[in-house]
Amino acid sequence: MSTTLKDHNVPLSLPDGLSREQLTSFKPFNNWVDTLTNSLRLQSDESHPFHKDPYALRSVTIQSFDHFGGNRLGFVKLTATVSNDAGETLPAAALLRGPSVAMLFMLIPDDVPPESDERYVVLTVQPRVPAGSLSFVELPAGMVDDAGSFKGAAAQEIQEELGVTIHEDELTNLSELAVPEDSGKEGIAQAMFPSAGGCDEYITIFSHEKRLPRDQIKEWSGRLTGLRAHGEKITLKVVPMRDAWREGARDAKCLAALALWRGLKDEKKLP
Repeated sequence: MSTTLKDHNVPLSLPDGLSREQLTSFKPFNNWVDTLTNSLRLQSDESHPFHKDPYALRSVTIQSFDHFGGNRLGFVKLTATVSNDAGETLPAAALLRGPSVAMLFMLIPDDVPPESDERYVVLTVQPRVPAGSLSFVELPAGMVDDAGSFKGAAAQEIQEELGVTIHEDELTNLSELAVPEDSGKEGIAQAMFPSAGGCDEYITIFSHEKRLPRDQIKEWSGRLTGLRAHGEKITLKVVPMRDAWREGARDAKCLAALALWRGLKDEKKLP
């Protein structure tokens, strides 16, 4: 079906089974359009590298979509035409899925002094079919729904995947501390984009430290968690922090979280 993207006067092509109303109620799509439109608008500034021959959004084609839990849109795959008057185009294929959160959850034995650097990181091992794996090692993570806050989503994932209740105020937003507010005024999130060339997902990374008896820390490794009703089959893996980069080397969230934590520590932005 061919229609027009409301408020933007841009041609919009939709596949069978998806209406314009359904698409425009999908928050990741709206965020993508608004952010891109704002970035294109900045080309009017003479200092912008594309000022002399600015690009514009010419059309959007929705190729496919997936529903989560009934009629709620989960993924939207699209292509767009972004070109200038010289006929030059920018790569513009994208999978839209929205933001997520990741948690660097550190355990400290309660028998070590406060100045000790002995820490353990909690990782999860679970099936990740898109990666072709039934035992993918990664940081605890989850999607942010339309109504939820980022801190709330992080606390909820810790509860679901680790079985620990943490108040939102106990979480430290590493992304916010490390990523400067966008000086270019593009409105891009203060977060990590794991695949900016093809996906809109950005991940806000939080951290939390918890002191526990050493025996309890040992008991955590191998614990089965996750919401079975949601198809989650998660095993916890507790590793020394010095080894976490190696254990989680395939997981961008893990590597980013460790780098952020270490950098913020070195700059005295964390206690």
